[in-house]
Amino acid sequence: MRKIIFCLLLAIPAVSTYASPFSNPKDTIRFLAEDTTIIDLNFDENLDSLLNLYYVEQSLSNFAKDEITDSLIPDFPDSVYRERLQDIPSVVDLTYNPIVRRYIDVYTRNKRNQVEVMLGLCQYYFPIFDDVFDYYDIPNEMKYMSIIESALNPRAYSRTRAVGLWQFMYGTGRVYGLTINSLVDERRDPIKSTYAAARFVKDLYAIYNDWTLVIAAYNCGPGNVNRAIRRSGGKRNYWEIYNYLPRETRGHVPAFIAATYAMNYYREHNLKPSAVSFPIASDTIMVTRNLHMAQVSEVLGIPMQLLQDMNPQYRTEIIPAKTHPQSLRLPLEQTTRFIELADQIYSYKDSIYFNPAKVNTTPVSVDSRGIEEPPPGNFAKVTYVVKSGDNLGYISERYHVRISDIRYWNNIRHNTIRIGQRLSIYVPRNKVANYANLNQSSGAEKQRTGTDSSAARDNEKKAQALTVNTDYVIYEVKQGDTLWDITRKYPGVTETEIMELNNIQSASKIKAGQQIKIKPKS
Repeated sequence: MRKIIFCLLLAIPAVSTYASPFSNPKDTIRFLAEDTTIIDLNFDENLDSLLNLYYVEQSLSNFAKDEITDSLIPDFPDSVYRERLQDIPSVVDLTYNPIVRRYIDVYTRNKRNQVEVMLGLCQYYFPIFDDVFDYYDIPNEMKYMSIIESALNPRAYSRTRAVGLWQFMYGTGRVYGLTINSLVDERRDPIKSTYAAARFVKDLYAIYNDWTLVIAAYNCGPGNVNRAIRRSGGKRNYWEIYNYLPRETRGHVPAFIAATYAMNYYREHNLKPSAVSFPIASDTIMVTRNLHMAQVSEVLGIPMQLLQDMNPQYRTEIIPAKTHPQSLRLPLEQTTRFIELADQIYSYKDSIYFNPAKVNTTPVSVDSRGIEEPPPGNFAKVTYVVKSGDNLGYISERYHVRISDIRYWNNIRHNTIRIGQRLSIYVPRNKVANYANLNQSSGAEKQRTGTDSSAARDNEKKAQALTVNTDYVIYEVKQGDTLWDITRKYPGVTETEIMELNNIQSASKIKAGQQIKIKPKS
């Protein structure tokens, strides 16, 4: 597994001598000017969605909270913050500076109510994190990464499509063994995602041997950290490569230090953990048959939303356990009842939730190459013989189909076609006659008849351009594709290379039908 990580990395220069970037007052002003507004927007979004979880909503509605006025919120000099951070037992460098102070204010002044909710949830999540991190020999204080990653929200979903308590991207989650499909997303499973996060952190530490660089690399990837090290002239201290990191990552380590401070010194700031009604005493039942959460909810009398929030890894209300056992977390007092009433739960309204009549058993038509064909009742296949001057763009325009359809029907990987090649094209059955003469005219004649269509000309030029360039291939994004999926089709190609070649600013911005350039590795 480590080989997967190491193959993505660039050479890291030797260790250099550390010099504080804040030794010069001008540096302090410059850093503050850049970072005053870099409070991670994902943090706010994750906090907002955290407050919508059932057990949080119930707790806040039943919890009479005393309002704290600004005058009762203590403020301390820098020397106090610095001394307190030094007193925290930690192998992670808990540097204090004006940027860290800014984040401490966020946790202890600006987001007090939300931080108190997180303090309440710590009682449930931190024992899980401590146990897993101890197993992997990871410093206990690294658990505070969960505060800045997701605000302890298992349903956290960032704008870059990172998911769960530990904010795994799709590709990284799959690398570390998490199941991700239409029904299950183990990035949202508190236990399994924590094991994956621990392995990821362990691998990053083996690369950098520095916990602050591990925190930065966890957020932006080892490639970005390596580039920052190179651009800084080989420096290996986080604060010395600070200006060379992606802007959204610069606040990550300061936020971690501030979260560590807030979780240890919340009493000194008159913060009190909210009594979150999360069923801390819980247990896991292994489900061996497909089960709908409504069956459990109605038979055992457990609120549906609580069941969903205790089992956030299930993307729908279905637990797909027919071929692979799945876990179901329940309040401790309900586990015995589930075992006693298991047969009744599985059979309860099973004809409604799992109605066999709803399953489509009609076989899909497949040709000799294993390619799915359109339903024969609606479409008919016509054959077109490629002639001189043809290209996929022109043919698709004349037959009113997409280029991707022609490639799919004929198992064409790119856009290259040859004279004499026979192409299968599917057209509406009632319009077959409209296309009968297209196969008889020469390429030159068809080119002339198509000049009245500006769309045809544009499509033709596009297809020609795609075919001529031999330095790269063109891939048309399909529904559900991610950059990670695409890189798997081209060994050695990375997501970053695809984004740079196509000027893609965010991996989440690709869409079905988009054509992207890929430069395969020779």
